[in-house]
Amino acid sequence: MKKVIFLALTLALTGVPSARAQQSTASVAAGSTRRRAASKADSTIAAQLDELRQTLQAQQQQIHQLSEQIQNRDQRIEQLEQTLQQSRAAASQAGLRAEAAASQAASQQDSVNALRSDVADLKSNTTNAILTLQETQKAVQEMGSPLAIHYKGITLTPGGFLEAATVWRQHALAADIATPFNSIPLPGATQTHMSEFFGSGRHSRISMLAEGKLSTAKLTGYVEADFLSAGITSNNNQSNSYTLRQRQAWGQAALNDGVTFTAGQMWSLVTETRKGMDNRTEAPPMTVDPNYNVGFSFTRQYGFRVTKSLAGKYWLGFALENPQAIFAGAGQANFVLGSAGTGGGAYNPTANYSFNSSPDFIFKAAAEPGFGHYEVFGVVRRFRDRVYPNATATPPSTAGAFSSAVTAAGIGANARVSLFNKRLDLGAHFLGGDGMGRYGASALPDVTVNPDGTLAALRSYQGLGTIEYHGARLDVYLNGGGEFVGRHSVRFGTKQYGYGLVDANNSGCSSEPVPGGGGFTPGSLSSCSANTRNVLEGTAGFLYRFYKGPKGTVSWGPQYSYLVRNTWSGTNSGAVAGNSFLGQPRGIENMVLTQFRYVLP
Repeated sequence: MKKVIFLALTLALTGVPSARAQQSTASVAAGSTRRRAASKADSTIAAQLDELRQTLQAQQQQIHQLSEQIQNRDQRIEQLEQTLQQSRAAASQAGLRAEAAASQAASQQDSVNALRSDVADLKSNTTNAILTLQETQKAVQEMGSPLAIHYKGITLTPGGFLEAATVWRQHALAADIATPFNSIPLPGATQTHMSEFFGSGRHSRISMLAEGKLSTAKLTGYVEADFLSAGITSNNNQSNSYTLRQRQAWGQAALNDGVTFTAGQMWSLVTETRKGMDNRTEAPPMTVDPNYNVGFSFTRQYGFRVTKSLAGKYWLGFALENPQAIFAGAGQANFVLGSAGTGGGAYNPTANYSFNSSPDFIFKAAAEPGFGHYEVFGVVRRFRDRVYPNATATPPSTAGAFSSAVTAAGIGANARVSLFNKRLDLGAHFLGGDGMGRYGASALPDVTVNPDGTLAALRSYQGLGTIEYHGARLDVYLNGGGEFVGRHSVRFGTKQYGYGLVDANNSGCSSEPVPGGGGFTPGSLSSCSANTRNVLEGTAGFLYRFYKGPKGTVSWGPQYSYLVRNTWSGTNSGAVAGNSFLGQPRGIENMVLTQFRYVLP
């Protein structure tokens, strides 16, 4: 293409001078006659031809330059085409390599995914191995110091504490650290003039918790004992040996639907709990005294209990519990309420047991709405005796004997509020009604007797307020409580019957009697028939923990208690300064107790 263009340009440029030359020759031949005349014109034409040749040469040079430029351009175009072909080839190769790389990347991604899966499996296996190792280490540690014992599918957890306690009383009671609050001596008693000190380890406690789980229920058994009981060989002379005492022994089935069945010896349903109505969460006041504090309502006795949890915030409960009547009164000897225990029947022959017709019935509702714990409950009791109208006739006769019964009831409430991140606990307790004396810590009487031998339930009230501070190492507590029992005095003829007789002869309540023989028989007050009206107690103490950790808890604490026992007034009530109130004999007791305790972990 380039050569064709070049040839056309050459012919075009050379054609012009050739034509002109032909015309010039023809002019010479045709006009020879005019040669001379045209010589000057020929010279002019020659000059023009020379100029034209020069122009042609210049144009040829330009064409040559243009041809070189075209050649250069063609070379550059060929180079560009070669570069393009190389680029295309490179691009093709790059595409092939990209496809190969993509294929390799996909293969590598599969490898990465497989590697990730392997790493995840490795992590899972490592985690399982760590957990297994931890469980193995825990099992190995528990072999040396187990928290619980696993036996035939159940978990056994031992517990309890070892305690060394002391008590100093301003007025002697001949009692261990458990104080009989209704026995505070009146002013004239020999014991009022003598103090006492005892040290004791009998409150030390042992327990065992057994737990097993089914698909539909949790099974629990619990036994707890201490040494605050006395057998016929028990004394303080040499070995201070006292019998093991059953505190609790019960079994429980807690169903998954919130219904719980419990049976055996346990704290009464009357007793406040810290969580719902759960056993083992009872909330007795903080004291060193194992009899706790005046005004605290409780018993530990046989019971069959059914409770129901409602949404984990409300509970309903019902219990049948072992009955026992505490009797006090004067006047009538024509009835039988019970009997001393029969040794062959494994009952204590020095204690009285009432013949009961039915168990005590207790109903309870508890709530934990999000601020505090609250309970309300009711108690229904039935007392029964055998009456002999002609027992005092001459001669005595069983004619007309009949059985009599009286039903009594009471209501109560417990409340506990925790403040300042559970550092401060405020508690209040109340129980009132007829025949409720036995459920108080003072064990005041439940019933007395009418002139005809039938029983009369005594009105009673129990109340307790508690303040407890719980620190990291230090607990401080203040308790104030009281128990009251009403009088029931009935005159028949010239004689009165019942409890708290208005014409009781109390003239000797402040006069000290002479002792009996043998050195261990204080004299009995004469002309002193005063019955307890109320018992009041204020308690203050603290407990300091030297250590609390995986090895258990070591603590020590003192307690001070001030007790007052007031009686019903009668005729000729003895009055001694500081020991009478409105003509009513009263006893006062100051006590200091201490405890050093190691609690098992």
